[in-house]
Amino acid sequence: MNYLAHLFLAQNNAESYHGNLLGDFQKGLDTENLSLKTKRALANHILVDKFTDSHPQVKQSKALFTAKRRRFSGIAIDVLYDHLLIKHWGQFSDCHFEEFKNNSYLLLSQKLPIMHPPMQKVIKNVITHDWFTQYSSFTGTAQALDNIANRIRFKNGFHGIGIEISDHFELLEQSFLIFFPELIEHIHYHGPEKQYGSNN
Repeated sequence: MNYLAHLFLAQNNAESYHGNLLGDFQKGLDTENLSLKTKRALANHILVDKFTDSHPQVKQSKALFTAKRRRFSGIAIDVLYDHLLIKHWGQFSDCHFEEFKNNSYLLLSQKLPIMHPPMQKVIKNVITHDWFTQYSSFTGTAQALDNIANRIRFKNGFHGIGIEISDHFELLEQSFLIFFPELIEHIHYHGPEKQYGSNN
């Protein structure tokens, strides 16, 4: 899952937000000195990714991509799911998306000083360039994917993957609407943060 979805499945506090995004930046990082709440949030991130990667709907969605781009299908699906979450926001949350987005940026900003440099750089860009608003349109989402392709340091066929997403958009959207409620339920019952609540 991508940044917005991970925050959606986090607890509403800065440590949880930090930990739930840290999973994408933990390579080579010593996590032993993290607070207990941040460790639980990191474990939540890992559980979300494990459930997502093994879900039949996600596997079927990845298989829709051509061989040229299938290597990057997981990245494409992650970012697309943020777009689809925003598109269907009212189905999953009573909080207005703009309110959630602004609160997310505020909580992440509180933890910027203690983030290690690779994470800090990306999260600053998320906030400064308002990535979540970019994800709200399909055009913005496709551009975000092309930006990722441009950052890959080897020759790849990822650029232009938005065309393939567009070709299969209805099927991808249907799969998301089956998958995401099941992910929410799984985290609700099995998430390592849920058993302690947001204040512990």
